[in-house]
Amino acid sequence: MKKRIAIFASGSGSNAQKLMEHFKRSPEVEIALVLTNNPDAYVLQRADNFEIPSHIFDRNEFYHTDHIIDLLKNLEVDLIVLAGFLWLIPKKLIHEYPGRIINIHPAILPKFGGKGMYGDHVHKAVMEANETEGGITIHYVNENYDEGEYIYQAKYRIDKDDNLELIKFKGQQLEHQHYPRVVETIIKKIKK
Repeated sequence: MKKRIAIFASGSGSNAQKLMEHFKRSPEVEIALVLTNNPDAYVLQRADNFEIPSHIFDRNEFYHTDHIIDLLKNLEVDLIVLAGFLWLIPKKLIHEYPGRIINIHPAILPKFGGKGMYGDHVHKAVMEANETEGGITIHYVNENYDEGEYIYQAKYRIDKDDNLELIKFKGQQLEHQHYPRVVETIIKKIKK
């Protein structure tokens, strides 16, 4: 029986796409569901392109009902992967999936993490701090933004002429290269 992943995303979903591509023909792992809090998120189109079911939810459903947990359990989801998901994960969901929720952050944590630090906000902060390196952190999710145990970090060099788009591009290259591989390593360790 295949191990099953649920992807949570709020926006475009380029990392979700890389995960979908990576596991498309896997005999051991499948993407069971894509969930989003944004009805206009492009990740919904990406899920549709791969014939992966999706679910749109609002704040009330996510924080004040058990519907999402019930949905994940019914689909026998083994691992939750956050791919540009902007809301804090509720304690109830963390307790239901201990050590089985992971996230990718576009900086070398603990720098440039926390509430409001996502996407271009992170890249701008990195630029304004005149950092010579940027990077990514893949980590387990706990009850605080970007504070879970680190799983993997990778760095890239920032040249003094690099603009926001170039920094973002370098970061996304690392995300797309490493996230599917790290997710696969983690899910293979989970006992069915």
